[in-house]
Amino acid sequence: MLCRACRMAPPPFVRAVAYGPYQGRMKAAIHALKYDRLHSVARNLGRMLAIAIAKLAREAPSEMLVVPVPLHRSKYAERGFNQSRSLAVHALAALRKTHPDWRLTLASTMLLRQRPTESQAGLTRRQRRLNVHGAFLVSDPAPLPRKHVLLIDDIFTTGATARAAAQALVQAGAASVWVATLARAGSVYNLRSGSSARMDGAEDNSQETGEVPAMILQEEFIHSSQDHSSF
Repeated sequence: MLCRACRMAPPPFVRAVAYGPYQGRMKAAIHALKYDRLHSVARNLGRMLAIAIAKLAREAPSEMLVVPVPLHRSKYAERGFNQSRSLAVHALAALRKTHPDWRLTLASTMLLRQRPTESQAGLTRRQRRLNVHGAFLVSDPAPLPRKHVLLIDDIFTTGATARAAAQALVQAGAASVWVATLARAGSVYNLRSGSSARMDGAEDNSQETGEVPAMILQEEFIHSSQDHSSF
């Protein structure tokens, strides 16, 4: 069951998709990238993210700015890189081959995290919302009005980060915001139909398409502010 706050407040993004659940080998690979700085896994993870993004191809705008969720400068100095940007770069490289007509432009400096935030891990839903409330700022709003944005992150849990980042983009003039993440943690709801979102066994079509085969179940989850009043 959705919490009261989520039922009453629709998300500021149109739809969100993810490649697979945050568990098993997927979880280990993300940890290897983020915490062990094993950059060699970023390419394959980026190709998986591209598969998730491709789910939006039929309905998303034909031209979009791709905005990775930023780190605060203190976290960036500690880690040395932004994993969301790394994933976005490799995903776009894959999509240029599979969807050459889709005009996706990386805008990695569009969004700033203007204050440090705690790790979302271990926080309650309410604590997560408060933790990232007002944390994001559009660095230069001038090129944003009437542009459509694809927001990229590694993990979607309660959606607090995606909501806060998307809100900043919309307030700065973005025409729409769409969200794609590599993994989805927690419960999944399909808000267009009111039923649980499906989790399908991903087909191995790597020989036909050149895409990396799914390591784990492929998942789609939808949060639509256009078709449903809750999130």
